[in-house]
Amino acid sequence: MGKVLGIFICPKASFLMQPVPRVKVFADLGLEGDRYGIGAGFWSRPGPKVNRQVSLIAIEDIREANISLEKGFSPQDTRRNILTEGVDLNSLVHKQLLVGGVLMLGIEPCDPCARPSALVGKPFFAKAFAHRGGLIAEVLNDGVISVEDEIFEFVEKKEGGIYAARNQRHT
Repeated sequence: MGKVLGIFICPKASFLMQPVPRVKVFADLGLEGDRYGIGAGFWSRPGPKVNRQVSLIAIEDIREANISLEKGFSPQDTRRNILTEGVDLNSLVHKQLLVGGVLMLGIEPCDPCARPSALVGKPFFAKAFAHRGGLIAEVLNDGVISVEDEIFEFVEKKEGGIYAARNQRHT
């Protein structure tokens, strides 16, 4: 079963990510106190709308990416909101996931860019995190997420419209 290892928010673009033990989450907005929840993130600029309500990254992917680096990236350095363990995030694109009591929809992989490298002064983030940058998700209901909450893929059963959750393990 997957779980939340950490939660990080940042009030404005370019500020350091701050760890929090729990966070309120709002449908169609994101995390309370986070730059993307208030439209102040780097990708919130005018132009085509980029849906970046919540970003998730797996601790397993951070460890794997850091193997090839002289200066490794911490979970905060990645600038992702939710640090997971035991979840294959790449398998959740276009699927619903339940994080604690919050239902989300995996929108797309969170392709790594050079921004984390520039902000923390460590080179090669984009290269090291290729195909391991995490997941961008849309928030479907209001709720609270806490460190240690469980994470499941959310699957609708055909008979009777009953929902069931199952875990997708990180490999």
